[in-house]
Amino acid sequence: MKSSLAPGIRLITAFSRDSWYRGFILFLTFLFYTAYHLSRKPISIVKSELHRNCSTVIRPSSLNITNNETWCDWVPFDQDNYQALFGILDNCFLVAYAIGMFISGIFGERLPLRYYLSFGMVMSGLFTSLFGLGYYWNIHSLGYYAFVQVMNGLMQTTGWPAVVACVGNWFGKGKRGLIMGVWNSHTSVGNILGSLIAGVFVSSAWGMSFIVPGLIIAFTGILCFFFLVEKPEDVDCTPPQHHSVQNNNETEPLLRNSVNGNQIMNGTVITDQTMNGTTITDHIMNGTIITEIPETVEEHPEAISFCGALRIPGVVEFSLCLLFAKLVSYTFLYWLPLYISNVAHFRAKEAGDMSTLFDVGGILGGILAGVASDLTGGRATTCCVMLIAAAPMLFLYNYIGQKSLGITVGMLLLCGGLVNGPYALITTAVSADLGTHESLRGNSRALSTVTAIIDGTGSIGAALGPLLAGLISPTGWNNVFYMLISADVLACLFLTRLVYKEIRGWCGRPFPIRGFKEI
Repeated sequence: MKSSLAPGIRLITAFSRDSWYRGFILFLTFLFYTAYHLSRKPISIVKSELHRNCSTVIRPSSLNITNNETWCDWVPFDQDNYQALFGILDNCFLVAYAIGMFISGIFGERLPLRYYLSFGMVMSGLFTSLFGLGYYWNIHSLGYYAFVQVMNGLMQTTGWPAVVACVGNWFGKGKRGLIMGVWNSHTSVGNILGSLIAGVFVSSAWGMSFIVPGLIIAFTGILCFFFLVEKPEDVDCTPPQHHSVQNNNETEPLLRNSVNGNQIMNGTVITDQTMNGTTITDHIMNGTIITEIPETVEEHPEAISFCGALRIPGVVEFSLCLLFAKLVSYTFLYWLPLYISNVAHFRAKEAGDMSTLFDVGGILGGILAGVASDLTGGRATTCCVMLIAAAPMLFLYNYIGQKSLGITVGMLLLCGGLVNGPYALITTAVSADLGTHESLRGNSRALSTVTAIIDGTGSIGAALGPLLAGLISPTGWNNVFYMLISADVLACLFLTRLVYKEIRGWCGRPFPIRGFKEI
């Protein structure tokens, strides 16, 4: 008698070879970008240690102290303009990141992603560690820390275009919003882990808050070199179907209905199952037959130019929207621990731990945005609704967010979800959609460039947000939140044309057809 397979083996064999490879690549790229964000977070945790209220710190009897207020601060951040100096450090990283991002996408289309990512992670680990070594080498030069931040910002640009291009190569559009919504939680997971790791060392030896994350990202760079597979074709897996061909470059799906045995497509009667030599695949959804015509992919497509990527419909609008959405997100990333420390009077480690709730909310918001956009087919509308809801929540968090521990936790989770949801959706599913737009006629070598343009434009906002926060915060935290709310409103305005187009498409049919809606 033949014995039955064990449940675990049945589970393993239920998945195809393609599924195992896709799952492995999804996990690997998740790990890579978690390490990228993990290495960015320590600066926000260490700020409150570099400058603090020394009158509340126990003074060692061996020290000859001349200034009771700044004796425990790390020079040069012991000055009254310490917030502006922190803003300089943030912007050295973020401006370099924004400028480098536009260049990085071009390299990402033309260099092997495995080598490109491995080099970027190892070098990011080096410069992250160099910042922390300033503690042990007793370096008090602002120029040193600024230079390290600039170089780290440039090295970190290797990450995002490359990982999105790799995931886009492996996954089609079917459930891209959900898949990438879950996958994009690496941003928040990295922030959380970075906060926790930095918090362990911040009060004793803040240099280790940078060195440990630096070693982690360098190690993941080595993993990348040995295990990353860039494309399904490299291991004889089936490449994904990115999208259906549209009629006259419009964004509406091709619809057919049967009349007297013939097929009607957009008013034209079709009696054959082929069109221009291409096999037509029918999908029946909600009583309507959807016709999907696979694109003919060129054998050796050329990488798209920068200007060519800008001409893809939706790239400019989403790029400008992300500029303001990322401004809000990165202001929280770099200044939230200091805000909590100043307003709620938490210690550096406690403020850092509390700030991770914002990232937990970001995980949930990213998944919710992905699911909603998959179900409705409305990427722009999903982003716009969440951005509109975020504005009053930011206002409420500033005024009642510190009333009690329960309110603080709830508001941080809610604000994190609404702020990071649109940011996550645009940088993942939207970027992948646009990078495989039908106007490219099957050329998938635009993913890295399109992703770099969108995220590079967003990174300009990421650089502006912390800078503005550093300049405005001395006038009061209320003004910082007014700035963030204004940025949310501006982000919505840039999506109005795309939202109108999506709503008009919905009015023309009973329900948005998931999986065939292009942006």
